[in-house]
Amino acid sequence: MTEGLPRRGVRFLRARWRVVARLAAWSVLETGQTFLTGYAPARALDEGFLAGRTGAGLAWLGVAGLGVLVGAFGTVRVYTAVAELVEPLRDGLVARVVARGVRQGDSAALSGLTQQAEIARDTFAGLVLVSRSFVFTAVGALAGLFSLAPPLLLVVGVPLLAGVALFGLTLRPLARRQEAFLVADEALAERFGAVCPGLRDITAAGAEEPVAAGTELRIDAEQRAACSLARWGVLRVVSLTIGGELPIVLLLATAPWLLGHGVTPGALVGALAYTTQSLLPALRNLVHGVGTSGSRLAVVLRRLLREPEPQPPEPQPAEPFTEAPAPALSLASVTFAYGPGAAPVVERLDLVLSPGAHLAVVGPSGIGKSTLTALVAGLLEPDRGRIHVCGHPVPGRRAAARRVLIPQQAYVHTGTLAENLGMLRPDPVPEAELLAAAGAVGLLPLLEALGGPGARVDPAALSAGERQLVALTRAYLSYAPLALLDEATCHLDPRAEERAERAFAERPGGTLVVVAHRISSARRAEKVLAMDGRSTAYGTHEELMRRSALYRDLVGGWTPVRSQPALALGDPDRVDAVAGTGLAGDGRHVVAHRPVGQVQAAGDLRDGGPLGGED
Repeated sequence: MTEGLPRRGVRFLRARWRVVARLAAWSVLETGQTFLTGYAPARALDEGFLAGRTGAGLAWLGVAGLGVLVGAFGTVRVYTAVAELVEPLRDGLVARVVARGVRQGDSAALSGLTQQAEIARDTFAGLVLVSRSFVFTAVGALAGLFSLAPPLLLVVGVPLLAGVALFGLTLRPLARRQEAFLVADEALAERFGAVCPGLRDITAAGAEEPVAAGTELRIDAEQRAACSLARWGVLRVVSLTIGGELPIVLLLATAPWLLGHGVTPGALVGALAYTTQSLLPALRNLVHGVGTSGSRLAVVLRRLLREPEPQPPEPQPAEPFTEAPAPALSLASVTFAYGPGAAPVVERLDLVLSPGAHLAVVGPSGIGKSTLTALVAGLLEPDRGRIHVCGHPVPGRRAAARRVLIPQQAYVHTGTLAENLGMLRPDPVPEAELLAAAGAVGLLPLLEALGGPGARVDPAALSAGERQLVALTRAYLSYAPLALLDEATCHLDPRAEERAERAFAERPGGTLVVVAHRISSARRAEKVLAMDGRSTAYGTHEELMRRSALYRDLVGGWTPVRSQPALALGDPDRVDAVAGTGLAGDGRHVVAHRPVGQVQAAGDLRDGGPLGGED
């Protein structure tokens, strides 16, 4: 925004000076009403009832009542003038929001049109009313105090001016802290909006702790902003006490002195009427109205009137795999530990994969294979080091658009099969392309059995292997060049697994990283990364067989013996997948995350927790 709000406000009011003059003219009637609120009762007492002249006293009270009627007439006209002042503001804001939304593609335009412009209009109207009321009420009350007895003006006017001055000093800090609180609240709401729909994916990827830590930071930020706002809000109460309630105490405390120095009882009663019936309510409305609504108005206007910041263009991969030449994946000295005192799960890892590479990640259970994929996917942030996907830093929006993570727990939602498979595409997938992908990955038999792409899917009716095939095909159809398969084929039989992995490895420009749970996956990969805590070994299958004792032990433990418990096979990942290639049902198979020998019936969704989906 190139011009400050105060200057814009002055220019806005100057352009509508006739409306402002009419508003002031009608408000003078309220000043007269306020003047008579204390002056008439004072005269009624001093010149009427206390002097034994009941008629004069009643006449003065009648004048006070007439003042109320005149003030009410003026108040009605005031509302009309306020509307003539407020509606142009709203119209100008709406025109600005529409222009920014239509011409500049501002995604926040709808919120600005439907909510923020209305908030600005209502808040500005309330602000004009309470500010005008305080000014003209204070003028009438102070004039009445001076007319009754100048010492009364000293007793009431000095604390009133002190309270108003203190309140004025808090306005700018309050506005800043109000905006900081709103920003923190929006950040927290945005975080919840992103986290809550993806709870299953977060659980499937094992990212609960980092996601919780990020959310906790935003909660703490909002708490700090709220506490700071509350502390400054206390000064509003202090200013109200000094300006509105202290004069009452001073009038009562100095009453003997005032009466002894020429102040009449009626004048003292009139001063109390001015303070309790006019000044205190007007100051209370000013403090609460300007202090809260004024800060909110300043925040909303700053957002509506500022020029939109230039945004980097969103990644629009109209055609898949059109990346500039850059490594598909690069890790430089990446180190990560689950906590400050914990031993690193990944330590000083360097890795570079060119586009089209096929890497298998192997190692004992719990050694950090899934942690590595979560780091590459941006679900975890490394303690040290740098990660880039297709040349873009992780975490980051551009990197996230170029990778797809398929975890072990595949997520399938209720809907058509085409809707499930096209979740990662911005537009509906053409049926020919969808069928080609299903054929490449191995989903075609299931697709035909269900009745085609338009058939509705019941997740509870699908086996774990069938859900994995749906998730794999969905990822295959995405435009992300880098595919991360984290135990994503553990419920498929070897032939189905090989078909799916080869489909991903043969995608034009596609790069595949697979957490292997069978020796066949490692043999198919061009390169293998063997993880063993702080040490790693990298090379082809043959190279690692020669120089890595860990890899030789893993290969020896992978000797296939069907229909035996996984641990008896020496399988470090405890998987013995026996699902048939047809996948009509998985039969009974040992699941990787349960104790040895515990089995899962076909179609049972309760295999260790909530289902997850690819990121």
